[in-house]
Order: sequence, then C-alpha cells, then structure tokens
Amino acid sequence: MALLEVSDLKVYYGVIQALKGISFKVEKGEIVALIGANGAGKTTTLHTIAGLLKAGSGSIIYKDKDISKIPGHEIVSMGMAQVPEGRRVFADMTVAQNLALGAFTRTDKKEIADTLAQIYDRFPRLSERQNQLAGTLSGGEQQMLAMGRALMSHPDIILMDEPSMGLSPLLVNEIFDIIESVHKDGTTVLLVEQNAKKALSIADRAYVLETGSISMEGKASDLLHNEAVRKAYLGE
Repeated sequence: MALLEVSDLKVYYGVIQALKGISFKVEKGEIVALIGANGAGKTTTLHTIAGLLKAGSGSIIYKDKDISKIPGHEIVSMGMAQVPEGRRVFADMTVAQNLALGAFTRTDKKEIADTLAQIYDRFPRLSERQNQLAGTLSGGEQQMLAMGRALMSHPDIILMDEPSMGLSPLLVNEIFDIIESVHKDGTTVLLVEQNAKKALSIADRAYVLETGSISMEGKASDLLHNEAVRKAYLGE
C-alpha cells in the first residue's frame, strides 16, 4: 500500500471544476513531483490533500486511512506537513517563535528541543537569526524558515509548494540541495514546482498536470528527456 494514494479526486471552486478526477500515489521514501503550468491545479491538489480545501469527490488515502474529510490540524498530527507557496511565515514573530509553532502537535519537550537543534544544524542562518522577526528575512531565508517550520512537526511526508519561487538561481540550487537532504534523512516528499527541470532532476517519479487532469506520468528521468515535456515545460 502506498503511503499516500489519491483516487479520482475532484475539487470545485463554486461552479468551476479545478480538479477533474486525478489519481496518483506516493510510495514511502520517494520524491514525487507534480509539474505543470500556472492554473493546472497543482496547489489545489496539495491544499486538498492537506485538508485546507474540501474534496468534491474521490478519496485521499494516507497511511491506509481516508483523510478527505479530516480537518487540516488533525492531518498534521498524523505526520503530514506542508511548506506553502509564498512561504507564509508569521512576519511579526521571531524565527524561533515561527519554528515553535511548527511543533504545535507535539508534546515531548525533549524531542522538540532535539528537533529544533537539528533544524538549526541544517539551516545555520536560522540559528544566527533566531531572535530576528521573520518579516525582515530575505526571501531565501524565509523559504528556509517555512521548511524548518514544517520539519518541526517531524513529518513522515512533506508537501512542498513552489519552494524555488522568486529565488535567485544560486538559492534555488541551495533549496533543492536541502530537499534532497531532507529526503535522504527519511522524509517522503511530494513536490509541486514550476521549475520542472530541477524538480525532475531530483524526483523518483512525476506527474504532469494540465487544466485539472493528469496528462502524463512516469519515471522523472524519463519525463526529463521526453520531447513533449521538454518543449512544454523545460523551454527546449
């Protein structure tokens, strides 16, 4: 059984159908990428899985349980975390306070302290700026904070929504190195990313979303060399 399996998922915004019966799965230990143009339904997919949007129909099976009607805060306590598009850090709170909020579902203070130490080890800049207001950080630092905050819940799977958006090429490489590092430490990753080339270069498998439907799927390495994908999403 897959760690996460989405089946025939349909989502509506009023009368507009945003997702038209998509199905995909994420096995434990994988990096799976969802790629596609703006408006394809990638963020809607993540928000629905995470319990932030209501599914019209279909199922979302996570750890053998249908979570399609479970509220988001309960899904976090089941071992799923999301790094939202646009960082969404709490600007008027410090780095340390933002990270502490990421552990709101956990109760063991020693485990929380150990996780925080690991986060500061992984993101030295966050350690240096732990008493600084999150809103004063650079875009790259805010992205690291959003990732660190999600990791504070000690998730089994992390949903990442456009982690490279608005970052310089140098920072994009750094963020993708961190994603690979998080994965190597045992966290399964579902990655939504407009930088299709970078996403496909680190993913195990990938799905292409077009206007609410999955048009292609396969090994990420195969899609990276697929002529249609290269023309549509890699600018080649």
